[in-house]
Amino acid sequence: MSDNAKRIPVMELFGPTVQGEGMVIGRKTMFVRTAGCDYRCSWCDSAFTWDGSGKDDIRMLTAEEIMKELLALGGETFDHVTISGGNPALLPGLGELIEALQERGIRSALETQGSRWQDWFWDIDDLTLSPKPPSSGMATDWEVLDDIVGKLQSKSSSFCMKTVVFDELDLEYAAFVHLRYPSVPFYVQAGNANLQETEPARMLPYLVERYEWLIEKVMHSTELRSVHVLPQLHTWVWGNKKGV
Repeated sequence: MSDNAKRIPVMELFGPTVQGEGMVIGRKTMFVRTAGCDYRCSWCDSAFTWDGSGKDDIRMLTAEEIMKELLALGGETFDHVTISGGNPALLPGLGELIEALQERGIRSALETQGSRWQDWFWDIDDLTLSPKPPSSGMATDWEVLDDIVGKLQSKSSSFCMKTVVFDELDLEYAAFVHLRYPSVPFYVQAGNANLQETEPARMLPYLVERYEWLIEKVMHSTELRSVHVLPQLHTWVWGNKKGV
């Protein structure tokens, strides 16, 4: 493999901070945000990773270079790294970074929509498959997602599923996902459609209202029984600010 093939397109490295989503919500973690995505979700809160607006921020780094920067930023204060995007599952070279984290006793987390398989999925400590609901404008390839879930279950991997919910159609989609994979831990999360607001204090009432709406809907659902109902925690504290 050439040196270029081993390099990873990195847009942001930051932390330590708290994980705001999914099964490790509240977890102290460092973040590595990669560039590139095969989806174009209408409400994407990290569109800069794929729409060209952040292209000048992309650095092609090796796993070793990423590790050095993480340690320079976080020192001895962390034992967990979240790999985010975009869709990091597009990057075969992430396997080297995950291996480097394991060698140092650092746990890894990653979220992907479940559109692409990588063998290093088996090595992720906290893997979230987050298929995108109708409000995203994207269509789920259920055959691909079924295959990914089957491969993960074949090795008893630690993974969960999560669906972001904005409206009633998304809620129906979430119920479909949960019923399709009933043995997989399942999370629903209130969506944030207010991406232009820059003041966290003005964001919070809106986010609380959306979370209350989702709680009420799930509590009355006979299909969404064994689920966790989450806010998007980091937006409650920092709003739409990047790098937190």
